[in-house]
Amino acid sequence: MSSKGYPRRTLHLPHSPLFSTPVHYMDHNDRAYLSYEKAKAIGLSYDMTIDDLLSLSTKFWQLHNDPAVLLDGGAITLLTIQYNLCAGTIARYAKRRPELIPLVEDLLQYRKHGQYMMTELGHGLDIGNIETTATMTPSGDFILNSPTPSAAKFMPPTVPAGLPCVAVVFAKLIVNGEDRGHRPFVVPLNDGKQMCTGVESKLLPYRGGPHPLTHSLTTFHNVRLPRASLLGPLEKPADFHANLMDIIHRITIGTIALGCLALPFMQCYATIGTLYSLRRQIGGSDRRTPILTFRTQQAPILNAAASAYVMQALQRWAIEKFCDSSLDGRVRHGIAAIFKGVMVQHSQQAALGVSERCGAQGLFAHNQMTCLHNEMRGIAIAEGDVLGLAIRLINELLLGRYAMPPTTDPTSLLARHEAGLFADLHQIIKDAPHHRSSEVNRLILPHCQAMMEAIGHRMAYDAAVAQGVRQPLIDLYVSSVVKLDPAWYAEHAGLGRAAQFAMETRAMDAVLPLLGELVKEMDVFAYVTAPIVSDERWGAFVGGLKTFEGNARLDDVFEHPRGTLGVQPEMVRSHL
Repeated sequence: MSSKGYPRRTLHLPHSPLFSTPVHYMDHNDRAYLSYEKAKAIGLSYDMTIDDLLSLSTKFWQLHNDPAVLLDGGAITLLTIQYNLCAGTIARYAKRRPELIPLVEDLLQYRKHGQYMMTELGHGLDIGNIETTATMTPSGDFILNSPTPSAAKFMPPTVPAGLPCVAVVFAKLIVNGEDRGHRPFVVPLNDGKQMCTGVESKLLPYRGGPHPLTHSLTTFHNVRLPRASLLGPLEKPADFHANLMDIIHRITIGTIALGCLALPFMQCYATIGTLYSLRRQIGGSDRRTPILTFRTQQAPILNAAASAYVMQALQRWAIEKFCDSSLDGRVRHGIAAIFKGVMVQHSQQAALGVSERCGAQGLFAHNQMTCLHNEMRGIAIAEGDVLGLAIRLINELLLGRYAMPPTTDPTSLLARHEAGLFADLHQIIKDAPHHRSSEVNRLILPHCQAMMEAIGHRMAYDAAVAQGVRQPLIDLYVSSVVKLDPAWYAEHAGLGRAAQFAMETRAMDAVLPLLGELVKEMDVFAYVTAPIVSDERWGAFVGGLKTFEGNARLDDVFEHPRGTLGVQPEMVRSHL
């Protein structure tokens, strides 16, 4: 059971042959294709339905909290693209076009692979200017084209992977020479073995660090699409921007869904750090001491644990608000952006802090932490780059276009911090000649991410208090956030260096006795594959390593006809 009481739908997977087969010596190509099989196994464990996608059911959010992400981040990437972005987009139109339902079912049952293709090489976050075109012909069909090299769709893994693959492709709709804004199209990419006519996929080199995926550059050359491939109307929208935001609505859902993945990451870091630090001891044989006794070892682990519990409270609150259709859509999008921002922030802090305290062991991919850290770097960019989300959100808040839900405790340290930062930035934008002026560029933009994170820290504190998270965990979370901007708290809250240090020390002293119980409640040990957590696992790991043995004589290695170790006297003299 998870700490929320939900059954672990994937608990049968960690010890299955598909997931337990060692991959660290495996060829990257083989690993990448194996991730497709793992994605299928995880997805089918959930028996997801069209209604789950459209209603954002509990099952949908459980999937994005599943610790199976700890086993293969590439598989979860493929799965969330397939279910949330591809199938979720098509399902929305299937309500009025029932002929699309079988395609959605094929995607949910993994009879087909699904991709989502919006971002272009030359445009990145500037999605309003993507160049791919779908031109309507006199017969009513469309011709899909990538008009320039910069129009290549960037990153979606589109090379054949065993099953037929379809994609939701975003293109500029051209009718009778008129630009009618962007639309999603259903486009077959390959039959599982070779690409479809006119579709070209170039396999990119694998990313360094995370589980390998077949990320690609994909272009279209006079691809003929039937009229039914268009999702949405032919008519020119009254507002191009509003239309674009509407048709990419699953990205906003993905913003909060991907943020959820940070929770099992933090739980994993706390679990590995605790178990390794209890197992690793120092001192002679007569007096062995676990390194967990040292505060320097405890600090990052305790912070990771506190962040995990507070972030879990924030997640519950954020999902509830995000699913409340009575809220302004811009507010819901803002909550998703803030949630993702702080989840990424705390996950990365935990990854670096705990892995560094595992010394050289923390550097290796087989101990999970460095690999997960790199996975989170990708998550921070996918479905809305955190910095880009922050710049848009904070500028709109400063301009008063809408507001985030207010704090329930304006007197709390984190609420005062949020208000103080906002007031400073608001004064700058009030004095600026225009919200796109150079002053705003220089004085506002560099602080947008920190401002968004400050809002998230306050929201997390409020959620943790409201949901009854243990007080020592809340206190430790607050002290860790204070350390992110110590000067402000010294200047405006009367907390000097000594007071900040004392606050953190008291909180850690209170959390330390709870650590074993906290890790047990996180309930992710079944998904932890790091061999450093126990002697038994380490022994099995070492036993499975490639071993090199032989019978070469040491004398043969050191025996040379002249000089010592093969160094010729004249070679030495030539360098004097």
